[in-house]
Amino acid sequence: MTMSPRLRRLGLIVHVTSSVGWVGAVATFLALALIGMTSQDPGTVRGVYLVMEPAAWYALVPFACAALITGIVQSLGTPWGLFRHYWILFKLLINAVATTVLLIYMGTFKSMAETAADPEASLSSVRNFSPVLHSVLALVVLLLAMILAVYKPRGVTPYGLRKQHGRRESVSQPVAMPVPRP
Repeated sequence: MTMSPRLRRLGLIVHVTSSVGWVGAVATFLALALIGMTSQDPGTVRGVYLVMEPAAWYALVPFACAALITGIVQSLGTPWGLFRHYWILFKLLINAVATTVLLIYMGTFKSMAETAADPEASLSSVRNFSPVLHSVLALVVLLLAMILAVYKPRGVTPYGLRKQHGRRESVSQPVAMPVPRP
């Protein structure tokens, strides 16, 4: 089913907004992670790791899920299709894997927050390089997905070729006109 042009534009706006929001949230988490690694103030360091878990639930997870869902809706509601072009499949794979990793990583955020909340924990045990690494990797893969969306490299899947071939045949077949009877 193809969406109307108005609905397609609305869907595209929601998809781009959620995707860019996800990138912005990841960049913010990278900044927080760097502050947590470099700050000399114990309150700041503990505060950074305490805020990461709820902020991830309220920003990262919703943007990731929205980008995944709206991307699927956009591809199914437009002539691009979900399985016709390799660049769409790669974007789907990137988004699905990144969202899955994020949901699994939420346990790490919880663990870091618990450590930061413990007043007996040393500052060196509170600091964790993992959010820096995960934020950098997430930015790389999300920017790769954006590059794919902008450049749309050629490459049609076998399913896409069959769909194109079927569409060409239906267009090139002459339409049988009924013959009037005397």
